[in-house]
Amino acid sequence: MSVRNIVKINEEKCNGCGLCIPNCAEGALQIIDGKAELVSDKYCDGLGACLGTCPMDAIEIIKREADDFDEQTVEQYLESKQNHDKEPKTGGCPGSRIVSLKERETADFEQQPEDIEVSIRPQLAQWPVQLKLVPVQAPYFNGTNLLVTADCVPFAYADYHLGLLKGKSVVVGCPKLDDNNYYTEKLTEIIKNNDIRKVTVAYMEVPCCGGIVRAVDTAIKNSGKDIPIALVEICIDGRIKGKIETK
Repeated sequence: MSVRNIVKINEEKCNGCGLCIPNCAEGALQIIDGKAELVSDKYCDGLGACLGTCPMDAIEIIKREADDFDEQTVEQYLESKQNHDKEPKTGGCPGSRIVSLKERETADFEQQPEDIEVSIRPQLAQWPVQLKLVPVQAPYFNGTNLLVTADCVPFAYADYHLGLLKGKSVVVGCPKLDDNNYYTEKLTEIIKNNDIRKVTVAYMEVPCCGGIVRAVDTAIKNSGKDIPIALVEICIDGRIKGKIETK
């Protein structure tokens, strides 16, 4: 063990996007519980190939006492990972992992062989919808329930328009690709400046999507208002994984 250069992850800044993972040739970084973590000091060479890929500036190289980098151990570790991991690699992030949904079970959706396709009336009552584009104040925000939607949800959840969007104003965003601090600030101003009665957050089950939940929760606290929140978590196969309502 010696004092040497080694990676340090700022957990508060990390949003679990996984972009750093493929740039670490030694496999020293993994996404664990929605955050990038250094698996072992022995796997990190301290050269910082992962630094420039982090959009949140959550990675730095520091000097501290650490186990020496062991190239032989790294080779054994990578070989072990290759032998045991059968899934295709797409950056190490669960939100980017390749999954085929063609063979999904139909029983969970109560479908029958005679089911027919139907057309419904769109329930969108405003424009724009992107959180970056909506104004801080708008007439469609007043006296309404606000639906904050992670932007993959309408594609995964077939009943989005009638089951979630109907009767609500909506803002849409992606906490993985955008600045979640900006989302928090924008949502705080929207809640402060409008008569919003309730906020529903629809988000995907992948770890990085939890950022939009945290943004809403912090925004309501920062607004100084007491507004109930409903959380709706959607599985990537289109089922509702869980619902939580707070008062």
